[in-house]
Amino acid sequence: MGHCEMLLAVAGLDAKAVSERTQRLAGGDWSSFPAGDRAAFAFARKQARTPAAVNGEDVQGLVQHFGTARALDVIWWTCRCHYMTRVADGFQLPLERDNVFAGAAPTPHKEPVKGR
Repeated sequence: MGHCEMLLAVAGLDAKAVSERTQRLAGGDWSSFPAGDRAAFAFARKQARTPAAVNGEDVQGLVQHFGTARALDVIWWTCRCHYMTRVADGFQLPLERDNVFAGAAPTPHKEPVKGR
């Protein structure tokens, strides 16, 4: 989960929020997440454990929650992550010790002041 923690930190979550989120994700009880997120998590888990069992119903479930384009994003991203995990495991590549994205968090968007 090291890379996930790094990406959550880049997204702006503090250390406590990262810890809480990763514990909820790893625990398998996703009831506190929105329905679309739960569908994406279930799809990713099925794709990781039994990729040959992924079928049109699984894809349609994503389309119902995200629309066609965003469902394709979910499918592409999960494929990429599973592939990278298998490559890293195959070559026994260790995770980075430090957050290589530290300091790369985007600055919060500020609304322009009216009249300027």
